[in-house]
Amino acid sequence: MVKQFLQFILIVCCIPFSTKAQGKKESSAGPIPKLVVGIVIDQMRNDFIYRYWDRFGNGGFKRLINNGFYFKNAHFNYTPTYTGPGHASIYSGCTPRTHGIIANDWFSKKNSSLQYCVQDSAVRSVGANSASGKMSPKHLLSSTIGDELKMSSNQLAKVYAIALKDRSAILPAGHAADGAFWLEEKSGEFISSSWYMEDLPRWLKNFNDDRLPKAYLEKWWSTLYPIETYTNSIADENKFESAPNKKEFPVFPYEYKTYIEKNDYSIIRSTPFGNSLTKDLAIECMVKEELGKDATPDLLAISFSSSDFIGHYYGPHSVENEDAYLRLDKDLEELLNRLDKEVGKTNYLIFLTADHGAGDVPNHLIQNQIPAGYLKESKILKEVKTYFYANYGDTLLVSNVSNDQVFLNEKRLTAMRLDKNEVEEKLSRFLLSIQGIAEAYPSRVMKFGSFEKADQAQLLQNGYNHKLSGDVCYTYKPGWMDHTEKGTTHGSGYNYDTHVPVIFYGSGISKGESFKSVTITQIAPTICEILKINQPNSTRADVLHQLFTE
Repeated sequence: MVKQFLQFILIVCCIPFSTKAQGKKESSAGPIPKLVVGIVIDQMRNDFIYRYWDRFGNGGFKRLINNGFYFKNAHFNYTPTYTGPGHASIYSGCTPRTHGIIANDWFSKKNSSLQYCVQDSAVRSVGANSASGKMSPKHLLSSTIGDELKMSSNQLAKVYAIALKDRSAILPAGHAADGAFWLEEKSGEFISSSWYMEDLPRWLKNFNDDRLPKAYLEKWWSTLYPIETYTNSIADENKFESAPNKKEFPVFPYEYKTYIEKNDYSIIRSTPFGNSLTKDLAIECMVKEELGKDATPDLLAISFSSSDFIGHYYGPHSVENEDAYLRLDKDLEELLNRLDKEVGKTNYLIFLTADHGAGDVPNHLIQNQIPAGYLKESKILKEVKTYFYANYGDTLLVSNVSNDQVFLNEKRLTAMRLDKNEVEEKLSRFLLSIQGIAEAYPSRVMKFGSFEKADQAQLLQNGYNHKLSGDVCYTYKPGWMDHTEKGTTHGSGYNYDTHVPVIFYGSGISKGESFKSVTITQIAPTICEILKINQPNSTRADVLHQLFTE
C-alpha cells in the first residue's frame, strides 16, 4: 500500500514538469553539430537548380535537397547585390546599411578615392611578395557567425574560410578567425594576411607546392558530356558571349597552353577547375586542422567563385554555365563524402546559398523581344556634369558616380551657397530623364523615408549607409545593366539578382521545403541558434523558424 502511494505521489509531481516540457520550443536540429560548413556559390540563381536538376547526380545538389530543407523563395533584401556585400550579409545577418560593406569598392568621401572592401595597408601579405595579401575585415562593422563562435567558446572553436576571391574568404571569416585563404592570381598559390597569421601553415605550403592549378589547366576545358546533350542551354556558338582566352569564338574546347608557359594561372578562376581547386583546399583544411573532431563546434566557410567569372563572360544560358554547374555538382559530392568520412554523417551541418544572382544578357533578351538595354556609368557621369554646367555653371559639383549613386562635392556646394537638399531633389528628377533609369532618390529619402517591404526603394535603403553612401541613389529599369554587350553582370534589386537558393542539410535537419518568402540575413541568426551561441551583434533578422518544431 505504501509503495502504491509513493508511486502515485511521484506521478503527480512529474505532471507539471512534463506539461512544461511539451510546451517548450525545441530545435528540430537536435544536438549541436561538431562542424558547420557554409557554402556560398558565387552568382547562382535559384532557377539553376530547376534547370539542371535532371542532369545532376544523386550525391551533390540532389543529396542536399532530397535530404535537407530547401527554402525556394529566398531573396537578398537590399541592393547592390554584389559579392562583397553578399558574403558580409550572409555571415553577419544584417544589410550593408549596418555592416558597412556597401559595395565591392566604393568612393571614399574622406579620401576622394575608391576604397576596396577588404583593402588594408596596415597589414602585410602572408605567402606572397605582392600586395595581394594586404587585406583584412577592418571595414566590416558587424560581427559574424565565426566571431560569435570564437567568443562563445573562449577561442577554442576553429574558424577557417576559403575562396578564390579575397573578399569571399575574408568577409565570411570575420575578425577573429584562425585563417582566411584566397588565391594569389598569377602564381596560383593560396595566401593570407598578417591580420590572421604570421606565416602559412605547413600543410598549406605543401598544398601550394603540389601545383594543382597547372595540373588542372593542362587538361583543357571540354564539356563533361557530349555537347549535343546540353539542351538546357543556347547553342555553344552565339553572339552573346565572350571568353578570356578566345578573342573571336568562345566555343569548346578551351586550352590554356599560353598561360601555363607564362606561369600565369589567373585563368583558372574562369574555369570550373577553380571550383575544384577550392574544394581540394577545403578538404585539406578540414583534414589537417582536424575540424569537427572535438566537443567544440568549428566553422568552415567555403565560397565557390568560378561560377561568377564564368557567368560574367558567358551568361546564364550558356553551355559553359551549364557545364560549370554539372562539374560543381560532382565537387559537392566529393566534399560531402569526405565530410561523412572525416566528421561523420550526423556530426556536421551545411548551409548552401549564393551571394547574388545574375541578369540575362540584355542583347539575348532583346532578341526575344523582351525589354532590356545597356547604360554605362560613364555616360551617366557625363550627363550629370552637363546638367550641372547648364544649371549651375560648374561641373565640379559632382565628385563621383559609382554603384548607382551620385556623390556631390559638399565643399563646392558650400562655397557656392547652394541648398544641398534642393540640389539633390532637382538632380533626382533629372536622372529620371536618362533612358534606362527607373527611379532616383535624394539622400534624405534614403535616410528617413518609409517604404513597403521588398519595395525597390526599401532595398536601396537597406543598402544605404548614412556615412558612406552617396547623395542620390538611382535604379536601372528591369533588364538594363552597365556592362559590355556580351556576358552579364548583377547588382540590381530585381528577382534575377535577388532570388537565390537557401538549403540546410545535415545534423538534425529534417527533410522539407518552403515557399514562404525569407531573406538572406536570416541564415546567420538561425545558425547561431542551432549552435546555441550569441547571434551576430547587428542582426535584427528572425530565425528561419521552419527548421524548428513547436
